This record gives sequence, C-alpha cells and structure tokens, in this order.
Amino acid sequence: MTESQADDLDSADPGHRDLFDIPPAEGGDFPDVAYFAGNSLGLRPKATREELLEDLDSWASLGVEGHLDAVRPWLPYHELLTGPASRLVGALPSETVVMNSLTVNLHLLMVSFYRPTPERFRIVIEDSAFPSDSYAVRSQTRFHGFDPDDAVVRLRPREGEDCLRTADVVERLGSDVALVLLGGVNYLTGELMDIPAITAAGHAAGAVVGWDLAHAAGNVPLSLHDWDVDFAAWCSYKYLNSGPGALAGAFVHERHLGSDVPRFEGWWSTEAATRFEMTAVSRPPASADAWQVSNPPIFSLSPVRTSLELFDKVGIGVLRDRSVRLTAYLEKSLAQILPERALQLITPADPNRRGAQLSLRIGAGTAGELARRLRHEFGVIADAREPDVLRLAPVPLYSTYHDCWRAVEALARAVPETA
Repeated sequence: MTESQADDLDSADPGHRDLFDIPPAEGGDFPDVAYFAGNSLGLRPKATREELLEDLDSWASLGVEGHLDAVRPWLPYHELLTGPASRLVGALPSETVVMNSLTVNLHLLMVSFYRPTPERFRIVIEDSAFPSDSYAVRSQTRFHGFDPDDAVVRLRPREGEDCLRTADVVERLGSDVALVLLGGVNYLTGELMDIPAITAAGHAAGAVVGWDLAHAAGNVPLSLHDWDVDFAAWCSYKYLNSGPGALAGAFVHERHLGSDVPRFEGWWSTEAATRFEMTAVSRPPASADAWQVSNPPIFSLSPVRTSLELFDKVGIGVLRDRSVRLTAYLEKSLAQILPERALQLITPADPNRRGAQLSLRIGAGTAGELARRLRHEFGVIADAREPDVLRLAPVPLYSTYHDCWRAVEALARAVPETA
C-alpha cells in the first residue's frame, strides 16, 4: 500500500475528521497525530467547546433560574440525551438513561438483577474482562456472602486461541449461574461477542444477562431491545467522544420497567411531575429514569449531548460500514509487514466478529515501549496494554486511510525484522 493510494481512498471515502480537534504531532513528518486510541479516549468534537460554553453562560446570566429558563433548561436537560442514546443502542427511550459512570451504573443495575440464591449464585464473565468489571462482580458476590473465587466464573479461550467462542460461553451456562455479564466488544482483543445468541442462551439457562458496552456503544450497531437483553451499561468517553470521565449510559429492558425489582432510589428516581412536592416516599416512573439516584450534572451532560447529536446525524450504520472498510485496509496493510516481524494479530479476521480495533501481540520488548516510540518518533498514537498488546483503533468518524498507512509505516520502521 502506498501513501498516494491511501490519499485516493480518503478522497473516495471521507469521514468527518473536519468536525474534530486533532492533536498536533510531537514527532514524525506530519503536523497532526495519526490517532488510534479512540477506544481509550475519543477526540473532542469542535462543537463541544461552544455548546458547553453556552450552558455555562446560562449559569452566569440566570443563576438558579437556569433550571427553567436556560438555553437548554437544566431541569429536563437529561431528557435531551434520551432519544439519541436510545437510537444508538437500539432501545426504546423509556429503556435508556444517561447518568453516573460505567461501574457505578453496573453496581446500581446489579442491585436489581444480581439476586443470588444458595443454588444459583455464580456470575459468568470473560477472563480478559476489563479490571473494573472484575472488581465490581467480585465485590457484589462478596457483598451477598459468597466467596468471589468460587462465585465468579472466568471464561478463557481455548488453548492456543486468543478469543472466546460463543459455543464455549453457552456450554458453561448451567443452573448455578445467576448472572452473565460480558463485554460486548472485548477491550483487549477487539472481539465482538454474539450478543443475541449469548443472551438467548443465558435466558434459556435461567440466568439474567447484562452487557458492558464500553467498547461497543458508538462502535457497532446494537439492538438491545430486540435482542431481549436484561440490562446494559456503557461509557461515553471512548467511541462516543464525550471527554475524560464523561457520563455513562444505562439500559433496562421494558419488561422490567415498573416492576417490583429492588432498586436504590434518590432525588431523581421519582416522577418528574411530582419531584418538587417533597414527599417522603418515591414514586418512580416506569422507565430507566427510575434508576437515577442524583440530579444530573449539567456541564457533564453537555458534551455527551453534543456527541450523541453527531451520531444521530451521521448514523451508526453508516459509521459501521466505513469502520469495516477502514479496519480491513489497516489489516491488509499490516499483513505486508507482520510475517517478517515479531508481531501477531490477535483480533478476529472476520469483520463480523470485531469492532473498530486491531490488537497486536508484541514478541519483543513491551507494548508500552513500542507505543512511546510510535508517538515520539512518528506521531502515531496507539494504546498499549502491558505487557505485550498494542491496540490500534481506526475510528470511522475521524480516522483516515492515510492514518492507517502512517501507522503501518511507523511499525515497519520501529519493529525490526526477525532473523
């Protein structure tokens, strides 16, 4: 693949790079970085600053009256995000809410949906789950009086493989499993799990099925309602480009709404119409809003709203199509250099089994050392997961074919050929 070929592809298949602020490069031959860490922290949409300042200015000019009179009134502000968030994950508006952070939402949802008994108490996760998910489920089992080393079932790929097979997940879903909680797209390998098949199998085994969509939301099309998922949670700072520590999202299937499942409650979990009657007993709505505990932070909602509106305009289907093309180009380019180097692709080759990510196992040195070289010498930002995995995420909104060409050229120069 040549640089001119990459430029031609960008002309024929442009993304929306002009809508984003691209960081300057520290090294290399180009003024801006080739950014492949959007699966860790997405880049800032240019509209974010102006729209956040509008919300801040309402505070300055209106004070408390901004709750009703701001450009975007604060009292119902979170409702502005409900529609676009639900469309992004394939849910009903009543099933979706933007609130808190990812792990907080997982805990609040497990209060409702992890209800173990002496016979059915185990939680199934993948062995390569993101650490915070491991911490969360272990603490939940411990809170309920179980030994987490016994109650948490960690699924590993088959010997010599890097990714879980759907059949291996389904095989472990026995009568002792209370909850299945897997990552929709695995953070380490980029594998896209078969969410509908695993959800159906979990239900057939009598378990509740939830999904951590941190690496799936804004990355791949989702149909949470139609797939009959019980609950899900996701963050907004990766593919959703809402800023570090941005507010997260949560989904609860409509069959659970208005039911008597246990749930923590607070100021914002009661009906909006009666919130200021100041009654002692909550009257939760038959929607995911009932899982809200505190009033939402307006200036944290603002960047999420800006991002979700962008996804609404472009469409996740359009982005997924470009993602498949862009990732395939990167894979094809990598194939030209991998055989002669101590690098191994561990992401599934099938486009239907992966998101916008290719992960490489480093055979010599550490991933961190290689990532530092790529950044400082070549202006390519990738994400390292120690000790030996380098992750490249060609994000269809702002990544380019030229970025992919740069990444492969940099790897070819930074990783020596094997003898």
